[in-house]
Amino acid sequence: MYRQILVPVQEPAEVEPLIRFASMLLDADGEIRVLHVIPTTTLPEVTREWRASVHLVVPAHEAGASLDVKVDPEVRAATDVPGEILESADAHGVDAILLTLRGDRRSRNPFVGRTATGILHHARSDVLVLNRLGLAADRFPRILLPTLGGTPSPTVVKVAEELSVHNGDVPVIALAIGPREGGEEPSGVDGLGPRGTPIRLKRSFFPSALLRRRHQLPELILQAAARERFGLVVMGEEPDSAGGPLLTRRFLEELFRAAPCPVMAVRG
Repeated sequence: MYRQILVPVQEPAEVEPLIRFASMLLDADGEIRVLHVIPTTTLPEVTREWRASVHLVVPAHEAGASLDVKVDPEVRAATDVPGEILESADAHGVDAILLTLRGDRRSRNPFVGRTATGILHHARSDVLVLNRLGLAADRFPRILLPTLGGTPSPTVVKVAEELSVHNGDVPVIALAIGPREGGEEPSGVDGLGPRGTPIRLKRSFFPSALLRRRHQLPELILQAAARERFGLVVMGEEPDSAGGPLLTRRFLEELFRAAPCPVMAVRG
């Protein structure tokens, strides 16, 4: 699906899982660029961190070799971490940026700082943000695509289909969330993805008043996912009930914090 994916990394423990996840979305002749940004330009600190970066570079090479994918690790130093990630993405013409949560470990706010927010708002490529449960999962039993607009975005469908194929053709289920109007419509096969994967449609109805309360949307989405026994929840870029953008910092904070399952946000 993607020719080149940029994977910003911060800790050694996330290198292999992120590369493994990115490899499922990579073209056969594609490349994964692993980027570690040292968040300072002060010489003593840069020297110390540069030496420590071997614990990121070596696992990147090892993961690429084990998965038989091309991996090119890079280390940079900059005080503006999101800006450096975006500059690298533009310089190499990547098709997507895949990252996990960033922030102060002492905070419950997964988007403390500017990294994920800045990349979501300003990247020219697709952006995929994966929560820690998604990073830890070896396999997904099903892939759930919540949507407030009736159908998931084309990018979300393509991502879901690629992940389904690489997880043994697990079911892909579109969760259409909306107000109850008339009788409940039956579930069924809504359509096929570009690679012919069936996209099964399930509908969840909620009172219109609840759908208009933006702060309750994460809870409603997770309620719909719970009815399908959870799985990997893939949220796409679409307007909310009021017509505003859905993938905002506050929405993702609330969704990722409350989710008891793997979640990925896809902006593209």
